[in-house]
Amino acid sequence: MIHRETLREPLDTSAEIETPEHVRFRHQIAGPARRALAYLIDLLVRGVIVFAIGMLAAVGGVAVGPALRGASTGFVLLVLFAIEWGYYVFFETLWGGCTPGKRALSLRVVTDGGQPLRFGDSLLRNLLRAADLLPPFIDPLSFLGTYAVGLAVMGRDPRFRRLGDLVGGTLVIVEARHTVAGPLVLRPPPSPAELSSLPARLPLSGEELDAIELFLRRLDRLSPARASELAEMTAPVFARRMGVRYKDATRFLGVLHHRAHAHRGGQEEAASAPKPRRKRKKEVSA
Repeated sequence: MIHRETLREPLDTSAEIETPEHVRFRHQIAGPARRALAYLIDLLVRGVIVFAIGMLAAVGGVAVGPALRGASTGFVLLVLFAIEWGYYVFFETLWGGCTPGKRALSLRVVTDGGQPLRFGDSLLRNLLRAADLLPPFIDPLSFLGTYAVGLAVMGRDPRFRRLGDLVGGTLVIVEARHTVAGPLVLRPPPSPAELSSLPARLPLSGEELDAIELFLRRLDRLSPARASELAEMTAPVFARRMGVRYKDATRFLGVLHHRAHAHRGGQEEAASAPKPRRKRKKEVSA
């Protein structure tokens, strides 16, 4: 008797999140290495803030004399506590799930449902930071945590969540930076013979033109054999529809895209051109 082994869900670096409106988004999950770099940047920022406040307190303590010097030390310790526990809550609430370190590395904290981070979510996830950073380093760095517990929990979770994320219902994602794509240019340009063989108005829908453009923009990431294989899936359909023949399927799709956008550009120019004024007819007196 053969026993079939139950397969676990594979570990993936992306997650599909469904919003309450049943809209699904796919986000890249931030891994431990990227989050550690963001933490180091935030640690540096916090260190600069504490150093600046400490210098101001020291100067103030010297100015007011030894009687209030102890008060200055207590003020520095109070500020150190506030920065350690309020730094992340302040920036994540103000910047929509980002801190200076996370923003530098394009990271953002969101809820498990893909919603923007709220104050309560940030407060809850950062209260558990004390457990995630255990055990601390040995002296003289005992004020810093090793994050051994947090790393162990992240390594066991498919979405790389630490204890604070699990309790707070949050997730750290990588924000994709989108760039505006430039116009497609066919090289070499289509010859007059290629353009004359096509109808003046191409019988292609908007979805088909979008599919052709998506294919052409992916050519630099495809091998010539794979590009030709994909082009042969659609080029014969368009060729039969227009009653034309072609030699290279990829080139044929490029010419179709060029012709369609050239025709569309001509229509836009004609629509934006100023209309000539009509001449008034002169009235002839009888």
